[in-house]
Amino acid sequence: MGWVRRVLVVEDQPFMRGLVAEALRGAEFEVRACASSSEAVSMFAAVDPDVLVTDIDLGSRPNGVELAHVAKALSPGCAIVFLTNYPSEAPFSELPAGSTFVNKGSLDSVDGLIRAVNSTLVELAVTVAPPLASDAAKIGALTRVQLDTLRMIAEGWSNAEIAKQRGSSIRSVEKAVSRTFEALGLSRSPSVNARVAAATLYARTFGWPVPADSDT
Repeated sequence: MGWVRRVLVVEDQPFMRGLVAEALRGAEFEVRACASSSEAVSMFAAVDPDVLVTDIDLGSRPNGVELAHVAKALSPGCAIVFLTNYPSEAPFSELPAGSTFVNKGSLDSVDGLIRAVNSTLVELAVTVAPPLASDAAKIGALTRVQLDTLRMIAEGWSNAEIAKQRGSSIRSVEKAVSRTFEALGLSRSPSVNARVAAATLYARTFGWPVPADSDT
C-alpha cells in the first residue's frame, strides 16, 4: 500500500506499552513506542506521527497533557488519544481541542482502542478539510462493493477485519481497497493518508456510519 498511518505510543509501564503497540501494529499502523515524554519529543520529528497515544501520568514531567500540547505545537495535524486510568477528562480542561479520552478500564478489547484511534484521525481530518463539491460525484462513481468497502473503512475497520466479515482473503480485500482509492482519485503518495482521506470523504457525504458490531 502507498500510505501508512504512523503512531507514537507513550506509556511508562512496559507491559501496557507493549500491549498497545502490538494491538496497533495488528491494525496496520506503523508504531514507535517510548516510556517518557522527553523520549517522545526527541524522536517526534523522525517519527512524524499521525496520532499520539499517551497516558496522562507518565511517572515524571512533562506529563501526557503537556506532551500533547508540545505535539500539537510541532504538528497541528497530529491527532491525540489519551489512554489513561483516569475515569474521565473532567479534571483536565486544558486538553487539546479534538483529542480523545479513553479510560483503560472501560476497554473490553483492543478493538475499542483501534476504533478510538481511527475515529480521532478521521474527525480531525473532517475538521480541517472543507467540503468538496466533487465529493458526491466521486461517491456516485463507486460500485456497490466499493461503496461498502468505503463504509467499512469509515467505521475504522482494518483490512483483516473487513476480510473476516466478508469471509474473503486479506489479499482480496487489499485489492478492493486499492480499487476504491483509485476510483476516488486518491493519491498513492506516501505523504497522503489515503485511508483517512477516504473515510473523511465518506463522513462529509453521509455523516458518520453507525458502527457495526464486528463480533456478530
